[in-house]
Amino acid sequence: MRLAALALATALIACTDTAPGNAQGGAAPAPAPRAAAAGLPFTVTDVADLDSPWAMTFLPDGRMLVTEKAGQMILLSADGRTRRTVATIPVDSAGQGGLMDVVLAPGFATNRQVYFSYSLAGEGGKGVVLARGVFDPQPGAERLREIEVLFRATPLVPGDGHYSGRIAFSPDGRYLFFTNGERQKFDPAQDPKATLGKVLRLTLDGQPAPGNPLAAKGFHPAVWSYGHRNLLGIAFDAAGNLWEQEMGPKGGDEVNLILPGRNYGYPLVSDGDHYDGRPIPDHDTRPDLEKYKVTWNPVISPGGLMIYSGSMFPEWRGDIFIGGLSSKALIRVDVNGTNATKGDQWPMGTRIREVEQGPDGAIWLLEDGQRGAGGRVMKLTKP
Repeated sequence: MRLAALALATALIACTDTAPGNAQGGAAPAPAPRAAAAGLPFTVTDVADLDSPWAMTFLPDGRMLVTEKAGQMILLSADGRTRRTVATIPVDSAGQGGLMDVVLAPGFATNRQVYFSYSLAGEGGKGVVLARGVFDPQPGAERLREIEVLFRATPLVPGDGHYSGRIAFSPDGRYLFFTNGERQKFDPAQDPKATLGKVLRLTLDGQPAPGNPLAAKGFHPAVWSYGHRNLLGIAFDAAGNLWEQEMGPKGGDEVNLILPGRNYGYPLVSDGDHYDGRPIPDHDTRPDLEKYKVTWNPVISPGGLMIYSGSMFPEWRGDIFIGGLSSKALIRVDVNGTNATKGDQWPMGTRIREVEQGPDGAIWLLEDGQRGAGGRVMKLTKP
């Protein structure tokens, strides 16, 4: 009942969408390429300015849905010159909270469904929510309607960090994988009853998927893998392998190959230490726990993950791309089957929150707003 009431309230707010901010003044100026750090193997074009953008996805016609931290979902034209707010979601945006991931549903061309995540306060604390809406494409009046809550992380806990909230669909389109961070509470990542610190496998309606590997062992029935920290990127490659990246503590950011039922170790092991200086045993001390494929120390503070499949940069096809927050970089990881190694780390001069592939094979980035202000959409193309 509480979820239904929340869904109704969200839908009512979403229906009050406003006209685009530049509607009265005409289209924004056309974007232009800009100079970036010397030696970059791509041209950087600033496409649009947004308010703390968090995630993006492309519609079949080349337009984008972009989420902003404060709760707005923006429909942005392919050239960045026009925009419309299609939904305003009542998020709790304190700290690392806000409106987070956005992904088109399998079969979007016919069902028009859009999945998204956000943080919300409730009885006992805060948590990440998975929701779904239907995109109404009426020209000039586009909006997200019929919004419903599908899943909420449990338990709700105090604090404003490590929500995670990334979404990926299985290659056959039958299941949804959803990341729940451990909310800076450490132990929930190993708690079988909590969804925190886990990768979850759900049905498209947000229910625990049948056959999840740990349900018979007393785990929450949605859990697919556990022992994670702050999971801010997840995607399938062309071979059906599921890759994930997460922020380590003081050191030890990771890229993992996600396997069903495996324990990835946090906070029992990490190649970093606690921020207060307390040591954490290295991964090599526990060979019974699943080890990362790539790790960084010093950290890159990963944000967003994309596996490239386009034609514009054929030399990178199949590789992982990660946004770097504190590292202010775009990171490439070489993928060879189920193995991965560090590739390039290109300096971008700003915090990169999200990486996506465009319809023409260009690489798109979202610049992270600093403490809730500013942010850009950027497009990378062949020089």
